[in-house]
Amino acid sequence: MSRIYLFFLTGILFSVYSCRSDFDTVSSTGELTFSKDTVYLDTVFTNLSSNTYALKVYNHSKNDINIPIIKFNKGLNSKYRMSVDGIQGNQGKMFENVTLLAKDSLYIFIETTVESGNTTPTEFLYTDQIEFDSGANLQKVELVTLVQDAILLYPNRNTDGTTETLPIGDEKISGFYLDKNDPLHGNELLFTNKKPYVIYGYAAVPEGETVIFDAGSRVYFHANSGLIVSKNASIHVNGTTSTTAKLENEVFFGSDRLQPDYSYIPGQWGTIWLQNGSTNNIIQNLTLKNATVGLLVDNNNGTPLSIKNSQIYNCTHYGIQAKNALIEGENIVINYTGQASLACTYGGNYKFTHCTFNNNWSSPEQLAVYISNYNTEATSETKDLTAATFNNCIIYGSYSYEMILDKNPEALFEYQFNNCLLKFNNINNKYTSDPLYKFDTDPAHYNSIILNKDPKFFNSNINNFNIDNSSSAFAKGSAAYLVPLDILGITRTLPPDLGAYQNKLFPK
Repeated sequence: MSRIYLFFLTGILFSVYSCRSDFDTVSSTGELTFSKDTVYLDTVFTNLSSNTYALKVYNHSKNDINIPIIKFNKGLNSKYRMSVDGIQGNQGKMFENVTLLAKDSLYIFIETTVESGNTTPTEFLYTDQIEFDSGANLQKVELVTLVQDAILLYPNRNTDGTTETLPIGDEKISGFYLDKNDPLHGNELLFTNKKPYVIYGYAAVPEGETVIFDAGSRVYFHANSGLIVSKNASIHVNGTTSTTAKLENEVFFGSDRLQPDYSYIPGQWGTIWLQNGSTNNIIQNLTLKNATVGLLVDNNNGTPLSIKNSQIYNCTHYGIQAKNALIEGENIVINYTGQASLACTYGGNYKFTHCTFNNNWSSPEQLAVYISNYNTEATSETKDLTAATFNNCIIYGSYSYEMILDKNPEALFEYQFNNCLLKFNNINNKYTSDPLYKFDTDPAHYNSIILNKDPKFFNSNINNFNIDNSSSAFAKGSAAYLVPLDILGITRTLPPDLGAYQNKLFPK
């Protein structure tokens, strides 16, 4: 009985599968269609792998087809790699007899690692083609990658096979000290504008040394990377005013993810950390984007950090986080940070003139400016806030309160706002009786305050903080605090506009 049943079942299965056409294919006729005619693998640095990009291939016919071969035009010598529906093929370069079912599609994923020597000499482009079939049925999809020749700085391997580290308190992080006599790069403490730099891990400035960034230098940080300025060490960022939107004379710090989709994504790298005891730090015309904390400034040894004409955008925590520090800032713009664009904590001494502190982060917990005189990580530890002075500034953002003063009565807390536009909507009269926020009746701390008026930035969502003469900040500054040139090098008129930008009278 069981044998008869088994024979009967086998017969049914054979008849069913012999009727299926899934395994009967016809040759490709050159009528495939593609999601893209050209795949642009955005800019990569020489010898570093790109992201992975997708190409979709469609068979709109009623027949299952066989594609005899899918390969790169440059064959096994191509610098591109691909997988076809998850299959790696011959070294990721060549695939034979690929079946594509009727009315179906398949995915091809492409990436590359290219050396600058593989590019065309004038454009630094590396190109190839994916070829589908051959002869009369040949179809092609173009591949294009822009390659930048860069100087790579990274931790070395120790003799025991471990990676070089830096001591941070009781812990160690992946990193290395910049060497002014490096056998490969020469003086690593001088960053020029001849080639971009890519940093892996934390690059540290040794004690007693100064790292210098020439005007136009470009530094790109990998994930979990950054720059540390050690005790008694210094940083000098020597950017100058640019004449075009390319910011050709600015110094730029950003992520090594160069694709346009990553332009506004915060937290792609670590921070620039001016450690306790660093000294004589000067930052001019710096644009910094997409960090965790833009500038982390610890107690800086009695000499103020001078920062002028600089922009910090898209940081997951803070644009500037200062702890018992000394900072003098002019023409600074900070926007889009997860906690505060500017955080002056644990006391210190701060003076900001003609600055724009905004925050468009999509959370009601964010702030443009936060000031305290205690250690926010240990509330019993206080330090004197000897000064927090804001002159001709704009403090604004997406939510009701864009400035918080957080005072511990056990330490000094001195602050003053002169000719500033502030956003502070006292919802439900929460702060009506708080003596820290008497904007109209406390001349010792507030003078000529514009409260809750829209500055009408051109487009704060893309970090454009220019204003025109319709702005509430137009001509509201005091000549007593005048910085003659704005962040773009434009001469300020009298009375000056508030914030880092002098108004522009042209269409938005």
